[in-house]
Amino acid sequence: MRKLQITTVLLAMSFAFGFGPEVSGQDLTGKQIIEKVYNRPAGDDQTADLSMTLTNKSGDQRIREIKQFTKDLGDTEKSIMFFLSPADVKNTSFMSWAYDSDQSDDQWIYLPALKKTKRISSDSKSDYFMGSDFTYDDLGERKLEDDTHKLLREETIDGTECYVVESIPEDEDYMYSKTLVWVNKSNFIGVKKEFYDEDEDLLKILSIIGVKEVSGIWVITNSEMKNVQKNHKTNITLNNLQINTGISASKFSERMMTRGL
Repeated sequence: MRKLQITTVLLAMSFAFGFGPEVSGQDLTGKQIIEKVYNRPAGDDQTADLSMTLTNKSGDQRIREIKQFTKDLGDTEKSIMFFLSPADVKNTSFMSWAYDSDQSDDQWIYLPALKKTKRISSDSKSDYFMGSDFTYDDLGERKLEDDTHKLLREETIDGTECYVVESIPEDEDYMYSKTLVWVNKSNFIGVKKEFYDEDEDLLKILSIIGVKEVSGIWVITNSEMKNVQKNHKTNITLNNLQINTGISASKFSERMMTRGL
């Protein structure tokens, strides 16, 4: 299973995985470009430490430390994360199952103060996750066929030659009216993505700040999601990444959410 996650904080961290041979823009459609970004190697499983920094319009910051596990089970990709600090979010956990089929993502959050695991309903997918600038929908899977993709132009950003692809949702009631993504022409890594609200005004910008190669796989080490309408941003840094360690499938369950690390 391979997908573009605007994921993996978490899932958003998987946004820029992907590579392939350089091909002339004249030879590729918007859909083919996005498909190349989707179909990137990511290993069978990953373990990582995430640091999430929330910055408000006054410049005040809150930092949250997270442990995340992901596993590709072929027809399902599962992810679970545990909040380690600060005290007000410690032992909170979040789990997401994304499917290759047309089935919608399943997502759950465990709130230790209530000692209760809550399933995220479809009506709640537009809610923001743990005070960050990522919605629950951002943390799920966006399938290739969910949007119509159009190559708009080629453009250089920070010295990198990119394809600029517009994606418009097939569902007119979707929370974003469209997105624009800048894809590195040489390796098909997404380097920037803009999200537009229902009025077609710019809402958020996802910027990829740091990328490195680990065990032959390109990994995002630093990304930032900025809500330009609220002047609020979320920065995610990734450390201590381990790939293909043989994580057990039993790790991804509601029981593990409540049990914690």
